[in-house]
Amino acid sequence: MNFIRFSDLCAKDRASGQRVFIRADLNVPQDDNGRITEDTRIRASVPCLQMALDAGAAVMVTSHLGRPTEGAFKPADSLAPVAKRLGELMQREIPLVSNWTDGVAVQPGQIVMLENCRMNPGEKKNDEALARKMAALCDIFVHDAFGTAHRAEASTYGIAQFAKVACAGPLLAAEMDAIAKALAQPRRPLVAIVAGSKVSTKLTILQALAGKVDQLIVGGGIANTFMLAAGLNIGKSLAEPGLLNDARAVIAAMKARGADVPIPTDVVTAKTFAADAVATVKAAAEVADDDLILDIGPDTTARLAAMLKAAGTIVWNGPVGVFEFDAFAKGTEGIARAIAASSAFSIAGGGDTLAAIAKYGIEKQVDYISTGGGAFLEVLEGKTLPAFEILQKRAGS
Repeated sequence: MNFIRFSDLCAKDRASGQRVFIRADLNVPQDDNGRITEDTRIRASVPCLQMALDAGAAVMVTSHLGRPTEGAFKPADSLAPVAKRLGELMQREIPLVSNWTDGVAVQPGQIVMLENCRMNPGEKKNDEALARKMAALCDIFVHDAFGTAHRAEASTYGIAQFAKVACAGPLLAAEMDAIAKALAQPRRPLVAIVAGSKVSTKLTILQALAGKVDQLIVGGGIANTFMLAAGLNIGKSLAEPGLLNDARAVIAAMKARGADVPIPTDVVTAKTFAADAVATVKAAAEVADDDLILDIGPDTTARLAAMLKAAGTIVWNGPVGVFEFDAFAKGTEGIARAIAASSAFSIAGGGDTLAAIAKYGIEKQVDYISTGGGAFLEVLEGKTLPAFEILQKRAGS
């Protein structure tokens, strides 16, 4: 992907004395008293902000927080707690500026936070007049919020259209590089793991990947639907019988390319969905009518692990079983350990996937962990994200 990198502008001293507008993702969880309960996104934003300050820029940063009503300020929607926490991390006071679209007073070497951008009327609809106002505030626009890269809003897309320079910050650039490496120029074989409760929520992803990957591993409720499509009994397991033809079409598309969707040969079942349910390993052909399939079995796990260890590139979205229950976590753990042991370039994304990575402590063995849930899924669907599209267009203008 061809795009301008903010790090390159700083290295060439092109940010010195410039007004730099950074769109970050500071949408952090808070408790009922407005206290931040998890600050990973704030911490992740610091390198870009520090890079701009070190380059001698006048720095403005904004983000959305929650789901405010445009034009209607409520204290609960304010970025004040975020500005306070960011100031603690950067060991400096960071003023919070309200009603900022008509002008911001900030000097080189200073940083200010601009109040919740989604309070501005026209933000979500990418209003051109609002976007032009934002662009007029700066000499350089920096998009560093991958979690919003799939949305064309005034502070993510419109401003990039009209700013003098539009570039990617270090977080977004890393996502763009990792996605290109995994999907645009993958080292083969390319293996994708797509798991979740429903085929319907991931059908377009499965269809898109069926034309690209060498092995498509399905897990969770999605695997149950594929097992049903292959003529296996799945008992009372979660599945979508109405999508059997779609599952068969994905299998056929893969087969036509000499690729494969491995169907589980053994599974872990229970009679009830509970952490203390008795776990029973069964051959896939021996599932009873009152069984719930809650994980893949050891033989299937070993077969999939061998594929992953031989892969050139791995894309992982979703655990393959109910890994929150220890009795039904061995499949997901086996997959996680195989990815960690593989020499493949691995990229993982999605909330449950990140939870599994954390549970098994393999963060350092996964080459890239994507922070954007919806944006990551849209990339897997084969969509061009608005942020990627506009930054590539501006790089050529």
